[in-house]
Amino acid sequence: MRERLSLWAAFCLIVAFLPSQTGSVAVMSVDLGSEWIKIALVKPGVPMEIVLNKESRRKTPVAVCLKENERLFGDSALGVAVKNPKVVYRFLQSILGKTADNPQVAQYEKHFPEHQLQRDEKRGTVFFKSSEELQYTPEELLGMILNYSRGLAQDFAEQPVKDAVITVPVYFNQAERRAVLQAASIAGLKVLQLINDNTAVALNYGVFRRKDINSTAQNIMFYDMGSGSTTATIVMYQTVKTKESGTQPQLQIRGVGFDRTLGGFEMELRLRDHLAKLFNEQKKSKKDVRENLRAMAKLLKEAQRLKTVLSANAEHTAQIEGLMDDIDFKAKVTRSEFEALCEDLFDRVPGPVKEALAAAEMSMDEIEQVILVGGSTRVPKVQDVLLKAVGKEELSKNINADEAAAMGAVYQAAALSKAFKVKPFLVRDAALFPIQVEFSRETEEEDGMKTVKHNKRILFQRMAPYPQRKVITFNRYTDDFVFNINYGDLSFLSEQDLKVFGSQNLTTVKLSGVGSSFKKHSDAESKGIKAHFNMDESGVLNLDRVESVFETVVEEQEEESTLTKLGNTISSLFGGGSSEPNANVTEPVTDEEEVIPEAGKDQDQSEKQEESAPEKSEEGKEGEPQAEEQKDDKEDKAETQGETEAEKTEEKSEAEKAEETEAEKKSKIQKKSKISEDITVELEVNDVLDPSTEDMEVSKKKLQDLTDRDLEKQEREKTLNSLEAFIFETQDKMYQDEYLAVVTEEEKKQITGKLSEASSWMDEEGYTAGTKELKEKLSDLKKLCKAMFFRVEERRKWPDRLAALDSMLNHSTIFLKSVRLIPEADQIFTEVELKTLERVINESMTWKNETVAEQEKLSPTEKPVLLSKDIEAKRSLLEREVNYLLNKAKFAKPKPKDKAKDKNTTFTENSKANNTTNSTEEAEKVIPPKSDDAEEVKPAEEPPTAEEKEETILELNPAENTDTESTESSKSEKHIADEL
Repeated sequence: MRERLSLWAAFCLIVAFLPSQTGSVAVMSVDLGSEWIKIALVKPGVPMEIVLNKESRRKTPVAVCLKENERLFGDSALGVAVKNPKVVYRFLQSILGKTADNPQVAQYEKHFPEHQLQRDEKRGTVFFKSSEELQYTPEELLGMILNYSRGLAQDFAEQPVKDAVITVPVYFNQAERRAVLQAASIAGLKVLQLINDNTAVALNYGVFRRKDINSTAQNIMFYDMGSGSTTATIVMYQTVKTKESGTQPQLQIRGVGFDRTLGGFEMELRLRDHLAKLFNEQKKSKKDVRENLRAMAKLLKEAQRLKTVLSANAEHTAQIEGLMDDIDFKAKVTRSEFEALCEDLFDRVPGPVKEALAAAEMSMDEIEQVILVGGSTRVPKVQDVLLKAVGKEELSKNINADEAAAMGAVYQAAALSKAFKVKPFLVRDAALFPIQVEFSRETEEEDGMKTVKHNKRILFQRMAPYPQRKVITFNRYTDDFVFNINYGDLSFLSEQDLKVFGSQNLTTVKLSGVGSSFKKHSDAESKGIKAHFNMDESGVLNLDRVESVFETVVEEQEEESTLTKLGNTISSLFGGGSSEPNANVTEPVTDEEEVIPEAGKDQDQSEKQEESAPEKSEEGKEGEPQAEEQKDDKEDKAETQGETEAEKTEEKSEAEKAEETEAEKKSKIQKKSKISEDITVELEVNDVLDPSTEDMEVSKKKLQDLTDRDLEKQEREKTLNSLEAFIFETQDKMYQDEYLAVVTEEEKKQITGKLSEASSWMDEEGYTAGTKELKEKLSDLKKLCKAMFFRVEERRKWPDRLAALDSMLNHSTIFLKSVRLIPEADQIFTEVELKTLERVINESMTWKNETVAEQEKLSPTEKPVLLSKDIEAKRSLLEREVNYLLNKAKFAKPKPKDKAKDKNTTFTENSKANNTTNSTEEAEKVIPPKSDDAEEVKPAEEPPTAEEKEETILELNPAENTDTESTESSKSEKHIADEL
């Protein structure tokens, strides 16, 4: 039993120390705002934590500074922005995926006139040109920031991090989403999903209120006003039943409204311009402060601080030292003045709420509460206007306005990662912009005239759930053709939003190989050209493939072998029906969506299709479940009809029966088979061209070179600091007694001279030297001082190590003497074991005495013979031998006591021989007392039950098992004594 326990313990220890598969796995989320970035992390042992930056702050400015020889991020970059705004790039989100003629590009140039935005002739987008050599696209700059974010996460996690979920604004279109993915690819991040920031907030809210969600739908509005934009989202929470995990909570995006340019940054710009006006009115300088970029950067920084303070105070004084030409600026600003400056902005606050209600086709009465999200919702006037617009008693603030999106996104990252297991929370996001397929076809009218009809087919309607797949079938094309993928009806957008939105044409798809596929399968029936679309988890639309599908009839052999018949019989018994293969094993034809050429019918069909889209594509199977149910219904009807016909044929003649039997045989012989031929697809992007593969590689190399340069700089600074510290510390040690005692005069002179030489070199050349040269200098100095440091370190360790060895020698000697006193009958140790311990004690004591004596003869400047590692080795050897004997004693069983039995037997015989007046007393002495003896033999605790024994084995506690066994053996001995 003891051997089994030992093996089990060893196995459990081995398993416990094996490297865990998830030990080096961590995932992160990046809440990518227009002004701030928040990073959250999940790793084994750290559930959902916000990552702190190098300044120990929980959020980091989205800013990158690119000087000629260095690169700075976050707060460090903002510090440079006040002095040299030309080299600091901020608020990049608004120009991602935008062409040069987009209104937001012009707005960016107005806000940051220090930057030169140039047009990329190849893609039509913009890039920053700081010099002839330094040119960066917005995607490259964002890639730098994402790579910096990953670095912060890796430092926090103390392990590599590559997988991430990134938040994007819900109003981002296809081009903008692709731009974020390109930036992540440049940064080397694996994007698990682009999640809408409003969805991430809703997920975070739901995860921590899981118990409050039930089958009754709860509608909640999240009003998010950040630095650059505002969104209002209506979310429905309720529990739903799923096949995989039973009843689970779900959130569904019902309605969204947004304002791209309404945010805190626009308020800060109004304050900045107001402060500039106040400074000019003071007439302390003849120059216009608005023409000084550096002064305007200082005013913007002060305006940001002023906006925050005015949210809590009625008035505040703005002051800047040396604003321009060494002139200080000071002015008082009241909250009422601030509200007057932003009056038109506050009037736009209710707009997103109305849009969200219209999209969801709901009223405010159906909304249970309105929850504030985003830093700019802290402005009192925003809350006052919003409260009046929604008509509620109060606005809820029961969520972290800054970190909710990051925490929701990291929960989704953990759910998508294979390394973590989280409680399911279903998310049904919604596509904000409808997408349709457009194609033209030549038709012939009744009068013989040929006309070209333009057809539209809605692929994803507004607020359609995703991810989901769609298949569109073109039935009337027999040759190569072209169709377009465009945005659908965007009439819900304002005229300004449409201009900002950009191109409404997404992609032109050119198909080739259609005609050749029809020639190749001319004897088969065409089932159309099928285009397979997929809107993935990130809301990005992809055309997976296009295929030409045909259906042909294959004849089976009439004669079947005996084995085949037997197999069909068995399969019909266990399968419960026909042995024919299921048609839905391959891609079904019955569930494909067909394009109707007539425009009117086409639109109606599209609407019907989109109404059923969530049900058909919820599982991502292109409507297969629904198609299978329809097929089963048809089979059931066919079987029922067949039974009815069979009843009627009982009355028919034998000849008619024979004819019908022959017809049934012929019908069973024929079987339909599907053939698919892949069609070559050529895509022509119409909105914003993606960078080519070569351009992406160039961008990655550009960022990698900058990263290598930063790492080289950090390594050089680290080596330089180490060299400086070593020189100063060692020079100081050369005056300390413990170091002077272990060096000769010659050694002291050599070390001191080299240190002085290195110090002079540092002053003259060291601060411009390369990393390699600095490392060589440091290595030479360490090699020179190595012997001195070794002798000092050994002398420091001797007292503690020798004391520990002496203590071990004393304890082991006492232990050996005690063991020798145990009677031979009770001895559990062998003579060999005791002699081995005695030999180790003697050898250790002899070695210690001889080595210490030899060391005392040596000079402190000589290499010591008494080494701390040898002392520790001797102590460890002694400890191992003693522990071996202690463990043996711990698991040893006590020997049975036969003398007790003889004693009881003797008492019994004596009591029978003597028949005196004291016979009663003798008899009482002979009978073993039950209560007293039972108390002596019985252990302090009750013996463990079977369950407790099993638990003890799992806990691997051998001592308890040994005690249990010894208790049971002593109980059995007592029982025998009672019987005697």
